[in-house]
Amino acid sequence: MLIERADFADLNDLAAHRQACWERQRDYVAASSPLLRRAWRGVAPPLRLEALAELPLIDKEMLRESQRSQPPFGDYLAAAPERIARIHRTSGTTGTAMNLALSAADAHETAVVGARAQAAGGLGPGHRVVHCLNYRLWMGGYSDHATLEATGAAVVPFGVGETRLLIQTIRELGVTALSCTPSFPAVLERTIAEHFPALNPRDLGLKLGLFGGEAGLDDPAFRRRLEATWGFKARNANYGVSDAFCNFAGQSEVDDDLHFMALDVLHPELVAPDSGAVLPWREGEAGELVLTHVGRECQPLVRFRSGDIIRLTGTGRAACGRSAPRFRVVGRSDDMVVVRGVNAFPAQIAAVLNRHDALSGEYRIVLAGAGPYDVLPVEAEMAERVRDAPEALAATVAAAIRRDLGLTARVTLLPFGALPRSEGKTRRVIRKDKP
Repeated sequence: MLIERADFADLNDLAAHRQACWERQRDYVAASSPLLRRAWRGVAPPLRLEALAELPLIDKEMLRESQRSQPPFGDYLAAAPERIARIHRTSGTTGTAMNLALSAADAHETAVVGARAQAAGGLGPGHRVVHCLNYRLWMGGYSDHATLEATGAAVVPFGVGETRLLIQTIRELGVTALSCTPSFPAVLERTIAEHFPALNPRDLGLKLGLFGGEAGLDDPAFRRRLEATWGFKARNANYGVSDAFCNFAGQSEVDDDLHFMALDVLHPELVAPDSGAVLPWREGEAGELVLTHVGRECQPLVRFRSGDIIRLTGTGRAACGRSAPRFRVVGRSDDMVVVRGVNAFPAQIAAVLNRHDALSGEYRIVLAGAGPYDVLPVEAEMAERVRDAPEALAATVAAAIRRDLGLTARVTLLPFGALPRSEGKTRRVIRKDKP
């Protein structure tokens, strides 16, 4: 059950609300989810949310195996099939794509919570927002469209592809906001340079850039580069974990950290990524985010490992007035690379690269074999205006990675345009032992 303006509500009231919802949800999932009953091995789910650690963690591979053995939705589909109102599929960026089922109530809940995140970033009535995520089954397409509409903004459902037409559409319709992945503006910049040479991105008049689906926007240097190029305010307004909840966190207009907007429908925990041990939910703590639905109908999850490593940066009321806890995403457990015992995440590498004006910000980490690794191989792309790579730049960047992250890196500089631009999610870690 949703609470109006839950992102501003008293945290004690929200905790009591979640507990009341869980007391109903626990009986529902115990009766209706064979996957969860199997995982619990006869242990009854606890009455109190504080005791959830008595239950084992659920991970992505368990969901994949469930859908392989019980296609198409797995045996964690708790509702009757006729209750399904919408079907999506995950992007498959980190493995086999998953089929996602939503009831009408699940879809409504998704739109309302997602709208809190988009509205916090500044979107609302009076805006015309063009939505440029893939509408073909991916949750980020139509479900994110619904969240944008729920803010009161007028939504232009463009999708991906035909970037020349997109530029024309933005100009002709007076679009004021852009919704896409953080890497997509680079695709548009190339289209403008090639087909609209009299224009620069700022000429389009966009006021707001709303981003999600990839890491990167938490890096201040990357955000400054976007805002300087496009003239809009850039917001990470669309953070989610598709298997659990499409969009439940975003930056506000006055806070750079992500706000957890779903405390009325999701119960969060932090666990140690290696052991799964519960960590305290307190400011400054870092760990893997674990999520429990307290009201989901179709595919309810209890103690689902998101794979995202986050750091809690605030648990009191924020400068924007929201009570929603704040956090930053450190990286993904499946993108973590261990170099001589040091954990490294792509976002950390990006933060170093984005400090160098001679680089475009595009990069990838190409790994051979399963590791362990002695050296981190980084391919970094030069900025468009740089024709010849400064001889010492690769060494300078490698030294910065060593100084800031304690990692030995082998930096290879590539000409502008050498790395692929993606209209969907961009893969930063390429493992040659995987397809």
